[in-house]
This record gives sequence, C-alpha cells and structure tokens, in this order.
Amino acid sequence: MENKHNTYNSLFHWHSFRLKLVLEGICVGILAGLVVVLYRYALERAGVMLTEVYHNLSQRPLLIPIWLGATVLIGYVVGLMVKYEPMISGSGIPQVEGVLLRKLEMKWWKVIIGKFIGGVLVIGSGLSLGREGPSVQLGAAVGQGFSNVFKRIKIEEKYLITSGASAGLAAAFNAPLAGVMFALEEVHKNFSPLVLLSALSAALSADFVSSQFFGLKPVFHFENLIVLPLRSYAAILVLGVVVGVLGAAFNKMLLGTQTLYARQKWLSKRFWIIIPLLISVVLGFSLPRVLGGGHELIESLVAPGNFTLKILLVLLVTKFLFTMASFGSGAPGGIFLPLLAIGAVIGNIYGVLMVDLFHFDSHFISNFIILAMTGYFTAVVRAPITGTILITEMTGTFSHLLSLALVSIVAYMVADLLGSKPVYESLLDRILRKQGEGVVPGDEGTKSILEFAVCMGSTLDGKQIKDVKWPSHCLLVSVKRGNEEIIPKGDTTIYPGDYLIVLTNEDRVSKINDAMNRLAVSCET
Repeated sequence: MENKHNTYNSLFHWHSFRLKLVLEGICVGILAGLVVVLYRYALERAGVMLTEVYHNLSQRPLLIPIWLGATVLIGYVVGLMVKYEPMISGSGIPQVEGVLLRKLEMKWWKVIIGKFIGGVLVIGSGLSLGREGPSVQLGAAVGQGFSNVFKRIKIEEKYLITSGASAGLAAAFNAPLAGVMFALEEVHKNFSPLVLLSALSAALSADFVSSQFFGLKPVFHFENLIVLPLRSYAAILVLGVVVGVLGAAFNKMLLGTQTLYARQKWLSKRFWIIIPLLISVVLGFSLPRVLGGGHELIESLVAPGNFTLKILLVLLVTKFLFTMASFGSGAPGGIFLPLLAIGAVIGNIYGVLMVDLFHFDSHFISNFIILAMTGYFTAVVRAPITGTILITEMTGTFSHLLSLALVSIVAYMVADLLGSKPVYESLLDRILRKQGEGVVPGDEGTKSILEFAVCMGSTLDGKQIKDVKWPSHCLLVSVKRGNEEIIPKGDTTIYPGDYLIVLTNEDRVSKINDAMNRLAVSCET
C-alpha cells in the first residue's frame, strides 16, 4: 500500500489542499461550534442551579453538610479524572500549543469527554474559572478527531487543530474575529495565509452555529457607552501602566500558586481540587458574586454607583485570590473570563477614583471598565491585537478601538519591562519541565511539512541560503514571498516576511521547530 505520508504525497498535498483546507475548516467549525454550544449551555444551566442551591441552603441551613459532602465528592471525582488524563488539567491552551509544537500528545476523545464533564462539574460548582480555555481545547480536539477519523496527513492535522481552537474561542464568546486573531497571534505566533484561511472559515462557521442558539447579541451588554474625549487620553496612559503592573503580578502569583500546591506534602494531588471547592462554599454565602468565571460580576459593574469603593476593593482581592486557588489546583478551567472580571473591577475602581479626584463624568466609568479589561488581558496573555478585538466584539461597539489599542500597547510595554512572560508560554514551559522536555515520538518514514515566517532582524534576515547553517535532517523546499513561490537556490536571499517551507521526518518535528524558530524568529545579538 502506498504511504500517503511519504515525500511525494506530502509535497503534492501542500500545493493542492488550500481550497480543501477551507472546506475542512468549515466542517471542523460546525462540529466544534456544536460541542462548545453544548458546553456553554451546560455551564449556564449549572450556574442557574448553583444560585438556587445557595438560595435554598440559606433558608435551610441543615442541608449545608450535604452540600459540603457533594463538593468534596465532585472535587475527588474530577481529581481522579485529571490524574487519569493530565491533558484536561487547567486552561487547555498551553496543551494545544504543545501539541502543535509536537512536544505534547493529545487523545482527542479523552480530552473532549474529560474536559467537558470536568469543566461543567467544577465551574458549575462555583470555581473561579472560565469556559474559553476549555472551549479552545475542545475545538482543537474536535479538529484532531476530524483529522484522525478521515485519515488526513500530518500537515493537514496541524491546521485542523488550529482551526478547531479558533472555532472554540469564537463559539465561546461569539467573537469570530478574536478567534482568528488568537489562532494567529497566540497559538501559531505568525500570520500565515493558510492559518488565516482555515481559522477564519472555522471561526465563522462556529460563530454561525453559536448564534443560532444564543442569538446575535454581544456577550456583554454595555449600554450608553460614550466615546472618551481625546483630552482625557492621559488617564488611559496611566490606566495602562496600572493594569500592566497588576497583570505582571497576576502571572507571577498564578505560577507561584501552582508551586505552592506542588510543594505541600500533606495532601495528594487528586485531592487538590477539593480545596478551592470548599472555599467556594464559604464564598457562596458571604460573597457569591465572585463565584464562577465572572460574567455576572462584569455585568453588575455597568450601573454607575452600583458598588462602593470599599466593596469594589473586597471584590478585587477576593476574586483575585480565589482565581489563584482555583487555577492552581489543576481543575479543568480557563483564566480568560476570570482575568477579564478582575480587569473590569480594576477599571471600575480606577473610574470611581477619576470621578472623585478629577471630577470625570460618572458615565465614563464604563469606558474605564472595558479599557482595563483589554489592558489587563494584554498584560497577562501578551496578545494586544486579540485583546482589542475580543473586547470590541464582546461589547458590540467599534467606536473605542483607538483607546483600546492605546491601553493595550501601554500595558504590553509595562509588563514586558517588568520581565513578565506571556502566561500561556510560562504554563507550557512548566508542563514540559514536569515531563522532562519530552517529545512526542513519530515515525521516521512519515514526512511532515513545516512553515516558518521570517521576522525582521532575525538570523535569516538578508542571508543567502548557502550562508545559513541549516538544522540537520531537514530540507528547504520552497520560499513563499507574497503570491510568488520561489524554488530555493544557494544564492537566493531571504527577506523578512518570507515563509520558508521545510520538509522533515515526523520524529524530528519538535527539534526542527525549535531550531528553525531560533533562526527565523529570534533576533541576532
């Protein structure tokens, strides 16, 4: 039988599957959209049930021990699930990035089942975790499952996983453009036209499916948003600095909490999730607004004067610490929505101070809320374009792009100056260190095609092919420059913006990825 993964077939598919990839992206988008819609619906129903539970417990305190027993049981069951399938732990976004780098292995059906059930159980029980990370991983698992079921070649599988990830985020937040940008800016970290085509088709399909169930309304309902006048933009710069510093603190604290859980010796790992679940019971009676991802908390901040400054500070500290405890335990859930909620509270506090100290119009508090959400997201995730587009789509207003972009870039620079690494990059590094920098084994006879974007100032910038010391066990087969495809020769000069198409053995993909990224992305010193 002919090997469909051999050199000839790999190159043949590379030149012929562009349209096919778009059609497959649509299929993956529809399937991922359906899975994520079901996930969103289950979480919403669980949230309604949780509210009813605490309402009934407040009227019948004798039932509290039963609820405590139920939360302990849920924590133990999900802990066993995480132990059985570690890939469902945490956000899921670092795991998807690791899979694309061929440094982690994902069993798609195990991830779909485990992430879905585990996420609904712990987030539905009140943990401060979001649906977006799991939605991205669920979508990626659907893409991988589609590839496996229909026996696609490895190069197609990579794009289908990315398409599914994009579709997952699009369906989670009704934000197709943010889903595409997230795939380009965070997951692949380059703006490959092929990634754009497949991710866009998947994201639009998933958003269409999601809209059929949840409607076309934005996720957040910010009414009467007034454009902040240009004379007030100095306040945006200061806010960017504030959220940049606090975003760096979020990353440091998040990793520190994981370390704290790992260092304790008195409780086995499978019991860790019980800790934040017990904390959630206390908060369910004392401060229920901090339970869950934070969607209701964000919407409750919109009405001017809804909370006093003292209560806002309590909400900020409690939500922050509860998010750390929830995510550090390894429970299946993301940090997108909790960090947006924390950013919203920061923005509300900042807006109240601007009103009290500098006599700003109180209507501008809503502006500071969405600005702080964007800046805080950028400082934590380090994806400014995604952050700007995400908040724009989630709020349904495009009149604040300038101010959102400004706060994003300031927050990005401040976090960078403080030496804070992007949170998903840090989390992936930690996962890889735990498994000893493992590499997913591959078949030496299976060929894989990789694509690398050449960045300005990188080692390859302005070099001729013959002058470059290329990694062993790889072959440069094509240089894409705009619409032109160049057959590489020794005197071919490489320019920024070129896409290098490299052929290698499947078992060398991870090492070639690292080596080529050092050449094409890292700047010369």
